[in-house]
Amino acid sequence: MTLQSMTGFARAAREDEQASVSWELRSVNGRGLEARLRLPPGFERLEQPAKALIQKRFTRGNIQASLTIARGAMLRRPVIDEEFLIELTKLAKRLEEQYGAAPATADGLLALRGVMDIPDTGADEEVREHLDAIALAALDGALDELEQARIDEGASLAALLTAQIMTIETLTHRVENDASREPASIRARLEEQVRLLLEAAPSLDEGRLLQEAAYLATKADIREEIDRLKTHVATARTLMEKGGPIGRKLDFLAQEFNRESNTLCSKSNAATVTAIGLELKAVVDQFREQVQNLE
Repeated sequence: MTLQSMTGFARAAREDEQASVSWELRSVNGRGLEARLRLPPGFERLEQPAKALIQKRFTRGNIQASLTIARGAMLRRPVIDEEFLIELTKLAKRLEEQYGAAPATADGLLALRGVMDIPDTGADEEVREHLDAIALAALDGALDELEQARIDEGASLAALLTAQIMTIETLTHRVENDASREPASIRARLEEQVRLLLEAAPSLDEGRLLQEAAYLATKADIREEIDRLKTHVATARTLMEKGGPIGRKLDFLAQEFNRESNTLCSKSNAATVTAIGLELKAVVDQFREQVQNLE
C-alpha cells in the first residue's frame, strides 16, 4: 500500500443540459477525519451522502468541500400561456384604437400575471434525483483527484522519512561503536576520577570510591537505549514498507525515538556520545515534524 499525505487540492466538474456542477476540495492535517461542506441553498440533503463518500476514501485530514451548481437552460425555460397572451394582445390593440392608449410592448405583456411562468423545477422529484446524481458523480471525480494529490505528496514524504530513518540508524551505530564505550576507556576514566578525588580528599577509602564509580558507570550504560533505538528503526521500516494509514503509529515511534535520545544524552559521560545524542535529537525532531503530515 502507498502512503498518503493529508494535504491536497482538487477540482472536478460535470455538466449536461439540466445543470453544471463543480466541486472544490481542500485537505489539510488533522488528528482524525473531519469533512466540512459548503452547499448551495436547497441542497443540504447532499451533506450526508457526500460525507459518506469522503469517509470511504480517507481516514485522516480536515477536508473542506464546496459545491457550485448552475441550472441548465432546460430547467430555466419559461412556460407561456399563448392563448391568454393572444387575448391580451387583442385587448391592448382595441384600447389603442378606441381610446388612444399607448401601444402594448412585449415585455409589458409578458410581465402580466398569468402570461409567463418559470416553473419550480427544483420541486420535481425526478429533477432533484438527477441533480443529486450528477453532483455526487462530480464529487466522486474530485475525490479521485484529491486522493492522487495526497498519494503524490505521500511519495515525497516517504522518501524523506526513509532517509531520516537511515540517519537515525547511522547515528545509533556511531554511538554503539564510539571509542568512549570501550572497556579500556571506561576503566581509564574511572581511575582518573578516583585519582582526582583522592588528591582532593586523601582520607577517602580508595576501595569504596572504586565501588561507587563502578556503580555510577553501570547506571550510565546506554546499551538498553541503543537496543531500543535499533528496534524502533526496524519497526519504522516495517511500517513504511506496509504503507497505508500509518501516520499515528509513526508519530508514536517518533516519541519513542525522542525518549531514547533524551535518555542517551542524560546518561552520557563522554563528549562524543553527547554530541551524537544531540545530533540524533535534531533528526528525530525533523522526523516527527514530517510524520504529522501523513494519513
